[in-house]
Amino acid sequence: MGRKYLLYCGLAASLLYIGMNIFIPFLDKGYNWVTQTVSELSAVDAPTRPLWFPVGIIYTLFVASFGWGVFKSAGRKRFLRIVGVLLIINGLIGLTWSPMHQREVLAAGGGTFTDTWHIVMSIITVMLMFLSIGFGAAAFGKGFRVYSIATIIIFIVFGILTFTEAPNIDKNLPTPYIGLWERINIAAFMIWLFVFSIDLLRLEKKPSLSIVK
Repeated sequence: MGRKYLLYCGLAASLLYIGMNIFIPFLDKGYNWVTQTVSELSAVDAPTRPLWFPVGIIYTLFVASFGWGVFKSAGRKRFLRIVGVLLIINGLIGLTWSPMHQREVLAAGGGTFTDTWHIVMSIITVMLMFLSIGFGAAAFGKGFRVYSIATIIIFIVFGILTFTEAPNIDKNLPTPYIGLWERINIAAFMIWLFVFSIDLLRLEKKPSLSIVK
């Protein structure tokens, strides 16, 4: 039963993060979710940071807890164990996340080590998500593998689009669609996490279901 509750953390994490991106931006009337990144919601001195920061901690703990549930559910299934470890790492390193500064500060040369670390953490987090989907693709049947591959393709395409606009943030130049591209990637992972959680919960109810080793 405890393992089942841990698996529900995957559902909670995906729904919580989607909710954060829908409701928290309303606290800043000047924020534009199409032209601004998610990281700007937690930027230093951003009006949305006081709420984003504690809710973000809850999200990372949900991810780590879900990872532990995946690992405990894996048994001898190698790919599931790997996904569990990746999710645990993803959740725990989220606790070390440092905020970026707002665009105006960065353009004026006010960036610090926190901005560098923020970029490093962003790259690591994306790689952990990418690897989680990749190894998770082998956990269930053909349908889930095809779905996971489609999610990876979305990651690659919209990751490239996000990357092409990212250099303009430090220069406080227009980034017309960076927020949209980034949110498509985030939504793709959150939906994948939700589906992955559902499949694992179904497996808990029907132990006879087979998992690809």
